[in-house]
Amino acid sequence: MLTIQGSGLKLCDGVARRSFLKVGALGMGGVNLPQLLRAESAAGMGSSQKSVIMVFLTGGPPHQDMVDLKPDAPVEYRGEFSPIRSNVAGIDVCEHMPLLAQRMDQLAVIRSLVGSEGRHSAHQCLHGHPTLNQPPGGWPCFGSAVSKLQGQVNDETPAAVSLQPRMGGAGWSQPGQPGFAGMRHAPFAANAPGANDMLLAGMTQQTLADRRTLLGNIDSLRRQLSSADVIDGMDAFYRQAFEILTSGKLVKALDVEDEDPAVRDRYGRGSKEPAGYGDAGWLRNEDFLVARRLVEAGARVVTLSFGRWDWHGQPHGTNFDNARDHIPALDQALSGLLDDLKERGLDQDTSVVVWGEFGRTPKINPRGGRDHWPQVGCALLAGGGIRTGQIIGETNALAEYPTKRPVHFQEVFATLYHNLGIDIDRATIPDLSGRPQYLIDHSKYQPLPELT
Repeated sequence: MLTIQGSGLKLCDGVARRSFLKVGALGMGGVNLPQLLRAESAAGMGSSQKSVIMVFLTGGPPHQDMVDLKPDAPVEYRGEFSPIRSNVAGIDVCEHMPLLAQRMDQLAVIRSLVGSEGRHSAHQCLHGHPTLNQPPGGWPCFGSAVSKLQGQVNDETPAAVSLQPRMGGAGWSQPGQPGFAGMRHAPFAANAPGANDMLLAGMTQQTLADRRTLLGNIDSLRRQLSSADVIDGMDAFYRQAFEILTSGKLVKALDVEDEDPAVRDRYGRGSKEPAGYGDAGWLRNEDFLVARRLVEAGARVVTLSFGRWDWHGQPHGTNFDNARDHIPALDQALSGLLDDLKERGLDQDTSVVVWGEFGRTPKINPRGGRDHWPQVGCALLAGGGIRTGQIIGETNALAEYPTKRPVHFQEVFATLYHNLGIDIDRATIPDLSGRPQYLIDHSKYQPLPELT
């Protein structure tokens, strides 16, 4: 048994329980416990940093009500919203996106996203692969793969951080799995239960900094746990945990209370009202601000979920009732992020992608909703040095399927890896059988030439 003196905290074979985390919570929660990286792996990594902020629109955003409006279609297809002009000639967007319309020169819009497996899950957007027929150990999520290949920028901040909140749909709230990259590369789940308890809990920094005795007690855990990966991850957890608590760098990044109120207002404060069907918390605009702060602190990949976009209609409100809340909130939060990154000189090194697991049915159903439509969806990309101010792909007159330049999910991932300086034709990670696995199917999919 391991006891941390001064906190009353005890560890035994129940290492996954929330009580383990009272010394500093660290956003773990359940299976996410051993998810911080070896501090040693950061040595010699260099000071340069490329980052990605990934915004997952939980449930599938309606492409034809946001960035691919069809004003000439029959009313049962075109819906209730009208297009407005943007600051780029020939690119129109929804009337509820006026801020992004004036920043369209900073965005690339994909109107022809394909390859969805058609299920409600964050998996494909976070991992880049379907859930079925995975290699031994499972595909690592994007953040875990980047962590494995590039390590940490500094000792105090994990390479991959997830801001996914708790939701009614378990597949939506997952922060991404480390798969065969190893548990030490699991994303740090900053919004997990207990994350607000990142305190020293009466312990001095001097006590926490003295890790020699504490780390020595890992040997007792080795006799109780059989998984070498769990032990490896636990060792990484302790080292990173105490780096975090003694430096305060990550804790500070997660706390927006010391941010300039004018900056917070730019992003929007969000809404405390239940989003969508009420099982996804609320519209957390400030997670976009936290993402920027995390990038500044050294995170390479930050993922966040925003809202609840699965709008099948009454009795939970029509597609358009919910969109009138969600789309303006996204408009403000994403615009605030783009402005902030640009003003801080981070835009060329920080890629931003906004998408969901699929699009919505072109025809509005009798309840005023749009249903699941994996045939085509949309995505917004910005930053990272890509060529912006353009539309990629087209759909037919009813937004049913691509008629020009279908873009696969893995092409977007290839572009993001490219922006980070990772060569998808060379980089591999071994699965649990020892077989090297490429990050994506690079024989079929390459970085988007329109953007790179």
